[in-house]
Amino acid sequence: MTTAPTSQSTPAALPPSVFTLPQTAQLEALYTIIRDKTTSRGDFLFYSDRIIRLLVEEGLNHLPVVPKNVQTPTGSTYEGVGFEGKICGVSILRAGEAMEAGLREVCRSVRIGKILIQRDEETAQPKLFYCKFPEDIAQRYVLLLDPMLATGGSAIKAVEILKEQGVPEERIIFINLIAAPEGLRRFCSKFPALRVITGWIDKGLNEKAFIIPGLGDFGERRYCE
Repeated sequence: MTTAPTSQSTPAALPPSVFTLPQTAQLEALYTIIRDKTTSRGDFLFYSDRIIRLLVEEGLNHLPVVPKNVQTPTGSTYEGVGFEGKICGVSILRAGEAMEAGLREVCRSVRIGKILIQRDEETAQPKLFYCKFPEDIAQRYVLLLDPMLATGGSAIKAVEILKEQGVPEERIIFINLIAAPEGLRRFCSKFPALRVITGWIDKGLNEKAFIIPGLGDFGERRYCE
């Protein structure tokens, strides 16, 4: 009986700021479903949402906490912890929007910002087309949401924009479903103080810079029949 995943790529030079979900057989089963080109849109939504929630929960584990004492109904004092500061989510449109529901499910009334980055046809570089953030984003911990990390271009641009808004690099946690080793190394070398939570590291990129084996275009599979 197979009890552990076999297709996870673990590059020897993986940056220390990269963290993956616990590699269980259940997790690989979920990824097998969403990678399958014959999976229906309904099943793709359901199972990708399950993975997204796991990723968000893991991301919250990396937020700092401070001691907090509370009184229980028995009259006892419980010495626990609470999050150190406020958080917000920022989704990289359009695929990143799919991760917002998972964040809201575990963080009630969380503020969410949005960034739209597209390829500039003249320069072939990522270009900012739209952004909207909470006014106090510079004082918050930011969970940056994007399901796929290929070359890392859009994610790098997004972090640059957040830093321009006054968000310290060490307060940003990038959360994604599937990453290519090439993109991870480029992204983490640019922002060594930032942490990355990824569900799966694939083999790499093909000649068209698509993640292999990947799952295709996440946005198309999620939003289109």
